[in-house]
Amino acid sequence: MTPKRLLVLLLVLGAGFSTIFVLPTTARMQPAGIKLELPQFVGKWYGVDQQITQRELDLLAGDTEFARKLYTDAAGNSIYVSIVLSGADLDNSIHRPERCLPAQGWTIADSDKLKIPLATGRKLAVTRLHNVRQVPLLDGSKTVSIYNLNYYWFVGYRHLTASHLERTMFDIQDRVFNGYNQRWAYITVAADITKGLMAFGHSEAQTDRILQDFIRQLYPAISQPGDEAALVAKSETPAGRVPL
Repeated sequence: MTPKRLLVLLLVLGAGFSTIFVLPTTARMQPAGIKLELPQFVGKWYGVDQQITQRELDLLAGDTEFARKLYTDAAGNSIYVSIVLSGADLDNSIHRPERCLPAQGWTIADSDKLKIPLATGRKLAVTRLHNVRQVPLLDGSKTVSIYNLNYYWFVGYRHLTASHLERTMFDIQDRVFNGYNQRWAYITVAADITKGLMAFGHSEAQTDRILQDFIRQLYPAISQPGDEAALVAKSETPAGRVPL
């Protein structure tokens, strides 16, 4: 290596290491941008609290918080809803479903971004996953395919996004330039596609309509007062940024 190239390398390394001085020595923790409480009723749906698994408690940071219910209607249909709220250790609190679902036996067949119209006229950006897994029959003779739709999004102190990558970029930006951590909440709303599995079961299209209608009713109930309009309005823009 020539002296000129060595000098350039040293300058680049020096510039890179010097950036540690612009990082905040302590990061303020902002309040949650969502209520960590699921309502007992969402329209016609009645919710029952679900237990947090020991595996989750072991794997996630100790200050991670949860709210989880299984909602059912009079016809026996069910919708699973989960909120995971990060603590100070974000990297060990929030994991996107694309990472967690395969560990639970699901194969992600398809992924898409959607915007769900709300009663306010605004739109909520979400990620939609179409999943499948094989479940053995009780007699062990064969397995059947169970299909599932999973909608999720992330809510921070001043941001809402359906993208795990965008959430990560917002978090880095806030830590470096604003000196605070957002307490990110990860919300999941999911249901099995029951056509062929139960009497009067729902097709994929019907399940989509049911979940989207449920989310329209749920979202205002878990939003912090005064935050919903700003967060959802900005989720309609490409950047998803709420001005400070």
